[in-house]
Amino acid sequence: MSSPLSGFDFSNAIRNVFLETKGVELPKATSTGTTIVGCLFKDGIVLGADTRATAGPIVADKNCEKIHYISESIRCCGAGTAADTEFITALISSNIELHALSTGRKPRVVTAMTMLKQRLFQYQGQIGAALVLGGVDATGAHLFTIHPHGSTDKLPYVTMGSGSLAAMAVFESGWRPNLEREQALQLVVAAISAGIFNDLGSGSNVDACIITASHTEMLRNHVMPNVRVQKEGRYGFRRGTTAWTRESVRDLVVSDESRLIAGTVGGEAMDTS
Repeated sequence: MSSPLSGFDFSNAIRNVFLETKGVELPKATSTGTTIVGCLFKDGIVLGADTRATAGPIVADKNCEKIHYISESIRCCGAGTAADTEFITALISSNIELHALSTGRKPRVVTAMTMLKQRLFQYQGQIGAALVLGGVDATGAHLFTIHPHGSTDKLPYVTMGSGSLAAMAVFESGWRPNLEREQALQLVVAAISAGIFNDLGSGSNVDACIITASHTEMLRNHVMPNVRVQKEGRYGFRRGTTAWTRESVRDLVVSDESRLIAGTVGGEAMDTS
């Protein structure tokens, strides 16, 4: 059923609630589980995320990318329902690009934050996207959290997702103003690692993104603390270990012979010379 408004369509939400009351089991959405963080440093922003996506107790994706592109100097980390975080950030990224083209100016972080919070508030939390938005614009570096219902916070360091408490413990003890680039990156890696090793919904690798006024550096799989080790046992069996009673060999090569047969026209052989 189509909606006259642009964006997501929740016309089937009431139907789904009715079906659920009748005992129909609805399909479960894939959740990112997730630890996502961000912090300010002397020259800009460092964002971080783990790479585990879960579907209930099952790990659906071991290397899911949770740091999404908004603009050249703005990125957004997503926690919650994987599809919602991907599509809401893609939608706002498109709108930000149109906004930049119409104004002729580099987009501001607060503009992206306003677009995201208004869109999420419009759907009253039915879009399961908890976001960490960070970037650098003409007014400096900015870091926001955006909750699924549309509320926002502006803080020097933030965490969201199921592993946010473990990550926040690292920031509370280790963050201070005017960190150097490497210090901020190490702090973000430590915060994400705390989520990975203390939260069952978070896991696998650490992604990071460093944004300054001059460039953006995406560090995909920056740290891989859970690389699969080689098994201790080797499962090769020497020839003759398994007994056999009969051997049959079939020749599957088929040979054929082609012959050119001269045709006849009007009872006489054709001239093939």
